[in-house]
Amino acid sequence: MKREDLGGTPLKESDFEKGKVLFYDDRLRTAYNWDAGVAMGRFLAGLKEGKILGVRCNKCQRIVTPPRVFCEECYSPIEEWVELKDSGVVDSFSICYVRWDASRIEEPEIPAIILFDGADRAGIMHKLGEVAPKDVKIGMRVQAVWKPAEERTGSILDIKYFKP
Repeated sequence: MKREDLGGTPLKESDFEKGKVLFYDDRLRTAYNWDAGVAMGRFLAGLKEGKILGVRCNKCQRIVTPPRVFCEECYSPIEEWVELKDSGVVDSFSICYVRWDASRIEEPEIPAIILFDGADRAGIMHKLGEVAPKDVKIGMRVQAVWKPAEERTGSILDIKYFKP
């Protein structure tokens, strides 16, 4: 395939010389900000406080987490926030001897989908801990293990893992 067959607009040296492309010290750099959005931003702020937040649809009464700004069942806007327990059940899981970066590990990690108590059929993926792989079961009750309050940053990693 030829370069011209790829489409797009190729950069030229003159684009750099005329300042059409932002760069410093002969290295291409980009600056960006990432916004979690209204629903996820509030969810992450709740994690920093040690709370699991969800939303309730006023039309069909579903409670879901992670929160959304509209209900994917009835398409109504969602504005009511609820605090959920930090406990729930394992909906599905995997036993992984390879990390996300493809490095092999001796002790497996156990990612799982956790359905929170008080929420309807929605959940988050997180790791299980303090449990042997052979003892993990779908439907197993689990509880969040939180980082100390002073170490929390408003990240999903404010929960270290879930344990039976």
